[in-house]
Amino acid sequence: MFEWFMSLELWVQALLGGTFTWFVTALGAALVFFFKNISKNVLGMMYGVAAGVMVAASFWSLLAPGIEIAEEQGSIAWLVAAIGFSLGGIFLFATDRILPHMHFGKKKVTEGITTKMKRSILLVFSITLHNIPEGLAIGVAFGAIGATTGSIEAATVAAMVLALGIGIQNFPEGAAVSIPLSQEKMGKTKAFMWGQASALVEPLFAVLGAILVTSMTVILPYALAFAAGAMIYVVVEELIPEAQENATSGTHFAVFGFMLGFVIMMILDVALG
Repeated sequence: MFEWFMSLELWVQALLGGTFTWFVTALGAALVFFFKNISKNVLGMMYGVAAGVMVAASFWSLLAPGIEIAEEQGSIAWLVAAIGFSLGGIFLFATDRILPHMHFGKKKVTEGITTKMKRSILLVFSITLHNIPEGLAIGVAFGAIGATTGSIEAATVAAMVLALGIGIQNFPEGAAVSIPLSQEKMGKTKAFMWGQASALVEPLFAVLGAILVTSMTVILPYALAFAAGAMIYVVVEELIPEAQENATSGTHFAVFGFMLGFVIMMILDVALG
């Protein structure tokens, strides 16, 4: 199976990786058929886990490889990482200001351009927004396989580990979308459909990321750092505040959720990647 996977074009590998993370999101969204509500503390922990996974992945799966590739290309590694990382944050900041969305937290303030869309749709757009850098990260990771000077097998495993880690945090994320939507007086089937749809951007941006870096390898270290910056922006701007706002028994659930997610992704990257 692994040999067959490695024989595929890199963009196809990225597509499969992004499709996997979407599928896990759909599995999480399907919990809406079994649970009528979700504890605020559990929801806060879910967001914490997602934040921890994304922070760990940003370093071990994206920034560190990007710095290494920049050094191999003879570039000033720290400058490449800083530029790419900053551009990732700026990109998400601009998208955050343009795409209409609403967070799941207690304040439920609408952001982005003015729109008359329903609140439930704006809530879905909020999750969709932070799935964009996840898709890009997967695509760039698989695209980096073509530029590796080391073991292709190891690079492939590292990209698969990143997809696995993002998939792990997408499971509770899917539930964190569909169940609250059902509480917004939306039917369970419709809530499930919107919940899984929030991750459909991941396969798309995974393919775009892979094609981009394989066609212009010189931008690969910048792209890796870009994806890391975008993910960190989402963590600080959305996931951590959501985790802390949802937890009703203090922020401990959010904090330990973050630590759990970080440890899981760290183990996956260090032990398998």
